[in-house]
Amino acid sequence: MDVRDRQVRARYTADTVTVYQAYPPEIAVPALAAGRFVAPFKRDRMTWIKPSFLWMMYRCGWASKPGQERVLAVEIRRSGFEWALAAAGLSHFDRSVYPDRAAWTRRAQTSPVRVQWDPERSLRLGPLPYRSLQVGLSGEAVDRYLDEWIVAIAEVTGLAHAIRDRLVAGDDAGAAALLPTERVYPLPAEIGAVIGADPSGAADGGSP
Repeated sequence: MDVRDRQVRARYTADTVTVYQAYPPEIAVPALAAGRFVAPFKRDRMTWIKPSFLWMMYRCGWASKPGQERVLAVEIRRSGFEWALAAAGLSHFDRSVYPDRAAWTRRAQTSPVRVQWDPERSLRLGPLPYRSLQVGLSGEAVDRYLDEWIVAIAEVTGLAHAIRDRLVAGDDAGAAALLPTERVYPLPAEIGAVIGADPSGAADGGSP
């Protein structure tokens, strides 16, 4: 498989893309009941969404870290996801994206979306030699996420535990078989340029 350093990999359909978040029960349970994020979720804080299931598992420790005991798969509109990336500023200066640090600073200070590329994770959560996308939403972007983009919210905590249990038992093949299928997301070239992504080379549309 041709894996480039900075590509968006995700589970997606023709209209939606799945991102992951982990929360304590007091936020996750009301969200699951309502099909959207409601109180005590606070929209005035930055919220990070992650298309990579394994990066989410690395971050939450297979749904074991305090405050991250419930993992949610949030299906959002691709139009919203792409709006966020088109509006984003990178967390760190990248001379391949910005002409100088002043331009990067201006973008970072005015954009409601922050993007960073962190090492993707293996099945056993070790770093891989290519990157995974993290998207931080604030201000207008959080409002759009909560009020316009979310199509469905499902819990995948049980899946996280099942994969972890197979790994503990030494059944790596069985654990891998449970992973959600993620493919290179067909990001429009002009949006990829905003976030410093490598060309996807993927066809649009399709089912996960």
